[in-house]
Amino acid sequence: MTLTIETVDPLRRNNVHEYGNPAGRPIVFAHGFGCSQEVWSRVVPHFEADFRVIVFDHVGAGSSDLSAYDRAKYDSLQGYADDVLEILEALDLRDVVFVGHSVSSMIGVLAANRSPERFGRLVLVGPSPRYIDDADYLGGFTRADIDGLLDALDVNYLGWSEVMAPVIAGNADRPEVGAELTASFCRTDPVIAGHFARVTFLSDNRVDLAEVTVPTIVLQCSEDAIAPTVVGRYVHQQIAGSEFVQLDASGHCPNLSGPDELAEAIRSRL
Repeated sequence: MTLTIETVDPLRRNNVHEYGNPAGRPIVFAHGFGCSQEVWSRVVPHFEADFRVIVFDHVGAGSSDLSAYDRAKYDSLQGYADDVLEILEALDLRDVVFVGHSVSSMIGVLAANRSPERFGRLVLVGPSPRYIDDADYLGGFTRADIDGLLDALDVNYLGWSEVMAPVIAGNADRPEVGAELTASFCRTDPVIAGHFARVTFLSDNRVDLAEVTVPTIVLQCSEDAIAPTVVGRYVHQQIAGSEFVQLDASGHCPNLSGPDELAEAIRSRL
């Protein structure tokens, strides 16, 4: 019998794994576009002694259940936010520290706005509520920039990954960082990645920021080509009571370029 999306176990669908202290406060790490839970491998050990650590793959990434991918469901970030809430419900988690990297920052915002009673803290790493400039809002890209990026991705995803992953990772003096992100991109299903890219880079979640009631930390890298500092500060300004933290790590992926600093920045504020 073929399982429908509704009957698929969310823990299997999203390849959920738990580590650390079962009695500890739950902390959930959510990866960004083109990545999988493996991107947190250098961060998770910092939390295992004291926290119940949960990692997972968005459907279409890593070792998630590709048969659960439904283009209609995942035609907006809300589909991914629904998955997050199903995972939290399946594990009966509350007072969750949700650490969302890149697009998962907005996925976390949507999930927390839907069910704030399950969340104790949002940690947004390199967030962007909108990537395209709009009137007096600076997202970092023009619509033509994004259209060109998406067209190139559709034509040759692997070639696009080899060019773009090092740009996204930054740290040109540390090519191993870009190489690791490139390898992650290349393990992602190209068709699903193309759709996820469109949903990600054409999204606009600015209005959702003002609805956040969960205590929030915004972690901003320097020299971030995807989510520049002006965007991080905008997110901070729009979420009442949030804290803005400027990291020394550069590029868009501090979980790869500065995992120790990233872990300390999170731990010290919980």
